[in-house]
Amino acid sequence: MTVNPYLALKGTSRDAIEFYKTVLDARVLFVQTVGESPMPDMGPAENIMHCTLGIGDSIIMLSDDPNPQSTVAASNITLAISLDQVDKAKQVFENLSKNGTVTMPMEKTFWAEAFGMVTDQFGIQWAINCEAKK
Repeated sequence: MTVNPYLALKGTSRDAIEFYKTVLDARVLFVQTVGESPMPDMGPAENIMHCTLGIGDSIIMLSDDPNPQSTVAASNITLAISLDQVDKAKQVFENLSKNGTVTMPMEKTFWAEAFGMVTDQFGIQWAINCEAKK
């Protein structure tokens, strides 16, 4: 199991990517705009829908926040857990959901065998992802 920070920024993802490349020697492992995705209604086409940065042996993920009304400080941080077994992903999702709020049910997506989002009982946002087999 891997836990990676996922940052939702207010339209500054491109600047953040360049900054992290410069100051942290980050490597862009993946980047996709809203316009390049199969979900073009998620915001302006130029917004970053998802970016994965490699920093040393770690991963930081980020995107432009699709919710412009977000005002709570922690609303821009999601802890992302990546797993390689669907059953394990579903179990982790279920465990985090106890006394929490499911924001996106666990389901197959265009990028994953299983993906779901939940805010746990302590207000921490989690994204559980089991990548599609290659």
